[in-house]
Amino acid sequence: MFEARRKRFLESIGRGVAIFPAAPVRNRSNDVDHEFRQDSDFHYLTGFPEPEAVALLTALHPEHRYVLFVRPRDREKETWNGRRAGAEGAVAKYGADAAFTIDQMDEVLPKYLENVERLHYRLGRQPEFDARVLGWIGKIRAAVRTGVSAPTEIVDPAVALHEMRLIKSPADLALLRRACEISAEAHVAAMRACRPGMNECELEAVVEYVFRRYGAASPAYPSIVGAGANGTILHYTENDAPVKDGDLVLIDAGCEYQGFSADITRTFPAKRVFSRPQRAIYELVLSAQLAALGEVRPGARFEDYHNRALRVLVEGLVALGLLDGPPDEAIANETYKRLYMHRTGHWLGADVHDVGRYLIDGASRPLEPGMVLTVEPGLYIDEDDAKAPAEYRGIGVRIEDDVLVTATGHEVLTGGVPKTVGEIESLMAKGAPALP
Repeated sequence: MFEARRKRFLESIGRGVAIFPAAPVRNRSNDVDHEFRQDSDFHYLTGFPEPEAVALLTALHPEHRYVLFVRPRDREKETWNGRRAGAEGAVAKYGADAAFTIDQMDEVLPKYLENVERLHYRLGRQPEFDARVLGWIGKIRAAVRTGVSAPTEIVDPAVALHEMRLIKSPADLALLRRACEISAEAHVAAMRACRPGMNECELEAVVEYVFRRYGAASPAYPSIVGAGANGTILHYTENDAPVKDGDLVLIDAGCEYQGFSADITRTFPAKRVFSRPQRAIYELVLSAQLAALGEVRPGARFEDYHNRALRVLVEGLVALGLLDGPPDEAIANETYKRLYMHRTGHWLGADVHDVGRYLIDGASRPLEPGMVLTVEPGLYIDEDDAKAPAEYRGIGVRIEDDVLVTATGHEVLTGGVPKTVGEIESLMAKGAPALP
């Protein structure tokens, strides 16, 4: 899989050399670092999981198309912090044509840049590494009398690579499907486990237990578990409040599985039955989501499904007395943003908000088979919203699925989680299962 990706990327850049540094280690506090997570571009092309590494890709060398610079084996450090692949493992396990230790990089890597016109490297992400790259170019320029020349162009490799990542291969989709399946299992487990009197963090624990139980490395992003008015906060992550009897619970959570992310949101009643106002808001959001899904197909514009969801939401809000009409005026003046302040989706893949352009020549881009996106309308009625009827205040609802654009339409990858009122109430009536 990684070899195939490297081949496609090298074909896209032609006669150039590309350099990708691994993600840096980030300090959390004192001598404790954050858990390491590899840079998505680096992982996508190499699968190499360690920090302090650099990948070089080139079609110009007769033998070394893929070169890794990695940490050396060190028995003492490995005893403290875990095993390293070393240069030997970089070749044997990760498929490098050649590998060197990272302390050899300043001596060895510039040789691969000699007499190369175009360097593909993303400036501005790691300033210290930027300086090293520019230093290597300067070193080659200084040796011009020996008959070598330095790159005259530095090109952002993301132009080619991120378009590759946007259109998922069958191998990509197999991993993404599994991330969606695991995440769906986690949401179902949380729905069934929920009961008034729990704490939000207990539901978070259920979700993330299922992630790990089925092989996911971690959440793809901080899990959101908002009960009651906390569900009206888009990126609520404290997850430390009690779940009360009349609350809706909004869970936005997805796992990361072998480099691919899922992203699911469901909203359900803590007492297992929706109240009348909760049901009214919920069914409006669901109607908007289903209408938006109907717009996801090849050739449609990315903005089309947002516009369709927005129209349904605004018309429903006016009908419920939550927004002044007429709908066309509310949309034109954006007064709806008091209750719906985000777009209806984003690309999904290696990153939860994945790479890829949304505009082509200034216009919303057409959807193509192989793209994966989220469809996630919502409504968020602040508990202090004096413009809203009292019965609706403090209600937050979002419904989010992960969707593949197919040759003939679309496929919902996260359909394993119930989302109609009847399905949710029926599932929750079964009570909490024993965790797997």
